[in-house]
Amino acid sequence: MIKIYNTLSGKVDEFKPVREGEVSMYVCGPTVYNYIHIGNARPAIFFDTVRRYFEYRGYKVKYVQNFTDVDDKMIRRANEEGVSLKDIAEKYIKAYFEDTSKVNLKEAGMIRPKATEHIGDMIEIIQNLIEKGYAYEAEGDVYFNVEKYKDGYGALSKQNVDDLKSGARIEVADIKKSPVDFALWKAAKEGEPSWESPWGKGRPGWHIECSAMSHRYLGDTFDIHGGGQDLIFPHHENEIAQSKCSCGGEFARYWMHNGYININGEKMSKSGTFMLLRQVLDQFEGRVIRLFILGAHYRKPMDFSNYELNQAKSSLERIENALLRAKDALAADTKEDGADCAELAEVLKSSSEKFVTAMDDDFNTAQGLGAIFELIKELNKALEGDKLSAKGKETVKETVDYVVNIMQEVLGVILKLDNEVGNLTSELVEFILELRREARADKNWAMSDKIRDRLAEIGIKIKDGKDTTTWSM
Repeated sequence: MIKIYNTLSGKVDEFKPVREGEVSMYVCGPTVYNYIHIGNARPAIFFDTVRRYFEYRGYKVKYVQNFTDVDDKMIRRANEEGVSLKDIAEKYIKAYFEDTSKVNLKEAGMIRPKATEHIGDMIEIIQNLIEKGYAYEAEGDVYFNVEKYKDGYGALSKQNVDDLKSGARIEVADIKKSPVDFALWKAAKEGEPSWESPWGKGRPGWHIECSAMSHRYLGDTFDIHGGGQDLIFPHHENEIAQSKCSCGGEFARYWMHNGYININGEKMSKSGTFMLLRQVLDQFEGRVIRLFILGAHYRKPMDFSNYELNQAKSSLERIENALLRAKDALAADTKEDGADCAELAEVLKSSSEKFVTAMDDDFNTAQGLGAIFELIKELNKALEGDKLSAKGKETVKETVDYVVNIMQEVLGVILKLDNEVGNLTSELVEFILELRREARADKNWAMSDKIRDRLAEIGIKIKDGKDTTTWSM
């Protein structure tokens, strides 16, 4: 049974899909006026993993993530660069795919609509709101009348309309009926892109686009709406109001919001400290970044630093080196009385159960990875002894296949299983150990210790047995 912390209910709810065996998801995508930063990468990676896990559990997933390609920030950027809004959108959408391809987002089957492709859908929703008395036109603008939806407004963000009013400012000449009313349509201004509408030329407000696109692709009621916690208010709150009042239905049943990323202990913001994803990709592989993101529970804030990323890199190497050792063991001769790996078989069963339990509990990737590392530890133990028996090989192969499937297909973390260890090869490590064995045979303990210590410095641990020396990372 999958359970989700639902921002709307404020508790962990049992997941019950709108349609049995299917999951419908809408996740707010980027406003394409710049390259995406590491904070944008977190929801992209996490919700991609949610999709993958639902598919692992047998669901058919319909996943929509939009591009906001008309917005104040985009208009400013286009004016600064002396190009069209479309040029800016195309430039940064292309950059988005360049960057996210390196963190292995699953694009097959994705629906990625652009706001400007759905202006007609937005106008239709706005017209419905006006006809039902939930919106009004004022000097070419159209606003949602929050007072008309007072009983429902604030349910997601847990805010009271009267408190919002008292905390807002409104100028005497303001054309809005209330300071908390929000724009559905904005009258055209000189130098801005515009579209024809029943209220004259103009462009949509920010919030209406997601209502239009989610309704177009997922209908009046769908399962999950996701995004960063900074979108809870006002964006998602306004989406609920305009969607339910215009289209009816429940809109989204479950609301999921990921936490912030802090950089070196400071909250990231576009006006202060932030890091572009492509800057991070210059230093770390996308698979390392992905493992780093999944190493924390999605609702918790997480600290971004080179130290944290190096930790993720080391963790990934630990998994890969165990799998490489397992491949070597499987390629070796079978020993009739060799290790049967009974304990590994037990840990494989318990770890696979723990992984599902963790992921079923609000997609706890941190605990899920913990179960994988527990299995990797036991796999290394199983490979320390003599050659494997036929039964032992079967268990080791099952373990390798399971880990590869979970890491690559479910968590989306690509593994390198081509016998590379950092910049070394397995064969070169074995050659170095052979030189060390010769040094020990010659009782050259200083050289033996020096080799051991240098290997340890680059993350390779060795263990001397009675007749053999084994290594791991």
